[in-house]
Amino acid sequence: MNPLWIGCIVLAIALVFLFSGMPITFALGVSALAAMFLFTDAVQISMVAENVFEGVNDFSLLSIPLFIFMGMIAAMTRAGGDLYECFHRWLHKIPGGLGIGNIGACAIFAALTGSSPACAAAIGTMGIPEMRKRGYADGLATGIITAGGTLGILIPPSVTMIVYGLATETSIGKLFIAGIIPGLMVSLLFSAWIPFAYGRDNRKRQGSGHAPHPAESFTWAEKLALTGKVFPFLVVVALVLGSLYTGWATPSEAAAVGAFLVLVVAMALYRLYRPRDLKNILLRSAKESTMIMMIIATSFLFGAVLTQLYVAQTLAQDIIALPVNRWAIMLLINVLLLVAGCFLPPVAIILILSPILHPIIKGLGFDPIWFGVLMTLNLEAGLITPPVGLNLYIVQGIVPDIPLSTVLRGSTPFILLLFLGMLILCFFPGLATWLPAMMIG
Repeated sequence: MNPLWIGCIVLAIALVFLFSGMPITFALGVSALAAMFLFTDAVQISMVAENVFEGVNDFSLLSIPLFIFMGMIAAMTRAGGDLYECFHRWLHKIPGGLGIGNIGACAIFAALTGSSPACAAAIGTMGIPEMRKRGYADGLATGIITAGGTLGILIPPSVTMIVYGLATETSIGKLFIAGIIPGLMVSLLFSAWIPFAYGRDNRKRQGSGHAPHPAESFTWAEKLALTGKVFPFLVVVALVLGSLYTGWATPSEAAAVGAFLVLVVAMALYRLYRPRDLKNILLRSAKESTMIMMIIATSFLFGAVLTQLYVAQTLAQDIIALPVNRWAIMLLINVLLLVAGCFLPPVAIILILSPILHPIIKGLGFDPIWFGVLMTLNLEAGLITPPVGLNLYIVQGIVPDIPLSTVLRGSTPFILLLFLGMLILCFFPGLATWLPAMMIG
């Protein structure tokens, strides 16, 4: 049978299990076993345990639980609230400054956690009520948090970039550095939209007879006091990224040092030394890490089956041979990623599609590091796109009195801004490739 027909059958089996509500790790594992049973011999089935073990037998994977642990420390203390309040005190005089402060807090918190759901939940819990109290429309307040939360998978350290690096054998350190400028660019695009949207909503509010919100003021002492509390976390982020940029440390080593330093700072500033608090952080970290590791293991098995059946290689060769411009193929790939992002979490998409897309990207002459950043931007849009936009449901869970339709309406402009960011990155690939090219080691 033609490998592409085999691939379609395997994909159909996987989709049936994925949409059945079965956990992703089991859906991928069962799909791989079904494909092996249908299209390979018994010897291959006897190698399942070895293939699954091989999927997680990589020292680089150690960075995932360490970065998750670092993020849980920040998420389960007042660090997120202090970051948010610090930005608010410095930006409160700017129209829409509170919303911009939330984007800034999300950007810094993203660098501490590497997780979009954690970022949206931590900042949204404090930020949305404050914005609503100060006259922000419900759609804008929730849209800011759903969009700001997506920065967690782009601004390094990023769990999804670690997974992409492992799946495509691309330098994780260079992927981290590649995400810095695009991450700042997206943050600036979000921040540039907020004053316009806030002014528009404010004019509507005043036109309907509502009084403007009274102005706030903070002394220099109040601003600097909170800045001093947040500063150690910024130093830790700078040390982690600096060690990667200079080649002093591998991602795993940087993650270990970063987790230790964040723990020390949290103990000193937030009295995080009670056994019960530490136990909760460790349990949450272990739970999330185990979930990701299981997905990695079974997706490695799934990818190995596709490779053995020559599905990925045949698809790559056929796409490269298409008589169309390579940018047309890139457009189709991004549409595929966007559709997949509407139904699956980023880690699962990367692990399922990267082994197939990587040879296509290289065959078309695109930089794998640049594509890793572009893919991440695409998956960011998936996090706030229905029907399974995870950040939409997290934010709606924070403020259940706001309808999901309002949350989606407020998020739509930010989805368009993410598309604009992808377009800019296509016209100026150096935004993602310049810093990695300057790296030492």
